[in-house]
Amino acid sequence: MSVRVWFLTGSTSGFGRALVDAVLARGDRVVATARSPERLAELEGDDVLVLGLDVTQEDAIEPALDGAVERFGRIDVLVNNAGIGFVGALEEASLDDLRSVMETMFFAPAALTRAVVPRMRAQGSGTIVQISSMGGQVTAPGYSAYCAAKFALEALSEAVAAEVAPFGIRVLIVEPGSFRTGLLGSSLRAAPPLDVYAATVGATRAYIEREDGHQAGDPAKAANAILAALDADEPPLRLALGIDAVEAIRAKHDALRDELARWEHVARATAFDTG
Repeated sequence: MSVRVWFLTGSTSGFGRALVDAVLARGDRVVATARSPERLAELEGDDVLVLGLDVTQEDAIEPALDGAVERFGRIDVLVNNAGIGFVGALEEASLDDLRSVMETMFFAPAALTRAVVPRMRAQGSGTIVQISSMGGQVTAPGYSAYCAAKFALEALSEAVAAEVAPFGIRVLIVEPGSFRTGLLGSSLRAAPPLDVYAATVGATRAYIEREDGHQAGDPAKAANAILAALDADEPPLRLALGIDAVEAIRAKHDALRDELARWEHVARATAFDTG
């Protein structure tokens, strides 16, 4: 296996830290970035460069990528992992809440992807890994802001995959289900609840309280699954992780297929009459 150079965001915990560990165990090199780089100081060494990076600060992106190339000569894999959790009905949330979620989980990975593509294009290879969610394909009450960011990221990434394929660059969209990370705990933000949403969003809030710390998914196994996908002869565009993700995404596709079939006669009847 050739040695890859990885650039990871959100490296201090969850999928980010699990990927750092898996990448180093594979014998690769890693640029581990975080808003609090001091939490990664013990990793610094010949094969690890630790950098401070707030992904929402666009002017910090180019210097961070330059630092990675200066240290290791190239970037083979970009992993856009930094993210936050958010729960609240759209009416409960402010537009600033929505903008914050979009900045972190859509505009930031878009900016990093846009900045790394010319470097990968020049070297004729590279992989961009977008840590999305099963919430990039399915929704639930209270996740409107979170899912909006993930849906947007997946659409962007699917189009980018077609744009950059001729340059030897691949895109992998990772769609985890419920994994034992800080997404439902330390990384979660919540809008103030309104009583009128107790039956819908309230159920989601209760689920979060029950699920935090008890999620079935193991981030270390997720990291190894991502590495296996990248090493595959024919890697997927999307990689669902977890039984819950597979079942929820399949059910969504089945529902879309059924609804399309039920209303196909209406759709087909909208063309101009001919003759």
